[in-house]
Amino acid sequence: MQKIVIFGNAGSGKTTLARHYANHYGLARLDLDTLAWTDATPPSRKALCDSAEEIETFIAQNRKWVIEGVYAGLLGVAIVRADQLFFMNPGVEACVANCKSRPWEPHKYKSAAQQDKNLAMLIEWVRRYPNRRDEYSLAAHRALFDSFTGEKKEVTRNDENLPSPRSAFKSLTVR
Repeated sequence: MQKIVIFGNAGSGKTTLARHYANHYGLARLDLDTLAWTDATPPSRKALCDSAEEIETFIAQNRKWVIEGVYAGLLGVAIVRADQLFFMNPGVEACVANCKSRPWEPHKYKSAAQQDKNLAMLIEWVRRYPNRRDEYSLAAHRALFDSFTGEKKEVTRNDENLPSPRSAFKSLTVR
């Protein structure tokens, strides 16, 4: 059974890897961005218990899945049910480059222009990853990674040739 959690900084390659696994191995995919925020303007974070309930529902409805995101609090709900963990940590500059080249994300932004308008803010946020002390920080992600007792890999370089989930533990550049 495949139950995979992927996390890391914005722009680290989480979504690319999660989509690859979902599309090629028949895994249901959950992007935590889709349930972490309210639909209000401006958006605000949902209560942790509400988002956690949505994660539990997703897990209960799917035998094989991949969950990805930056939210340590929400990731903690999924990790206890996961059998594999990927910590995407290619470095801040790689994340910034990925953010600059990412395609429009219609589930997050109403238009590509709106996404582009937020790019400078996103890049500044990405650059603070090593120094923040919130649930989106390197420290929070490191703690999740270190506490996980199943199969886990810290991916320190994005790889164009994405392997199957199991073989990933043999072929990705890891720490």
